[in-house]
Amino acid sequence: MAEDAISDAASDQLSVEEEKFLLQLARAALEVGIRGDPLPQLELTSLSPKLIQPGATFITLTKNQELRGCIGSLEATRPLAEDVQVHAVAAALEDFRFPPVQEDEIPQISIEISSLTTPAKIAFEDPDELFSQIRPGIDGVVIKKGIRRATFLPQVWEKVPEVEIFLEMLCRKMGASAECWRSKSVEIFTYQVEKFCE
Repeated sequence: MAEDAISDAASDQLSVEEEKFLLQLARAALEVGIRGDPLPQLELTSLSPKLIQPGATFITLTKNQELRGCIGSLEATRPLAEDVQVHAVAAALEDFRFPPVQEDEIPQISIEISSLTTPAKIAFEDPDELFSQIRPGIDGVVIKKGIRRATFLPQVWEKVPEVEIFLEMLCRKMGASAECWRSKSVEIFTYQVEKFCE
């Protein structure tokens, strides 16, 4: 039974060819979007089943190993390939933390794609129970209070390895107090990512 679960998980992974295609797609979308041109229409019928299934992705752009933009979605609402296209442009132009990427920066930009699993809500009664269900280095975390929410991808653990500090920073990212994760009105979810980069 465990072997079946492992093989199922492996079958959900994108192939090297699919990852390469998505990175090329993101690069092309980035270049087109920065010029202000419309995105080319995808021929979905020519793509593999995994690329046309609904997918949720985050696109992370770096320049000289520094963050230059990161935007994505937590819910799968469109084909995976299309989601990559849309978020590649959004990461370049719509991340409010940075000025829009300029055309002369394109050669210096590196692209990383994170394909997300569906977030799962954590049930907990106290901090110890919460901490035991969050896996540093593996889980992305979403914190939600009312209509506000924020997330950190699993990659953020590389810089913030302590769970409590991770949650505090996530609360502040949401625009709330650092201790808001302790509130009974807050919902916390985890998800995992399949990440690949140029």
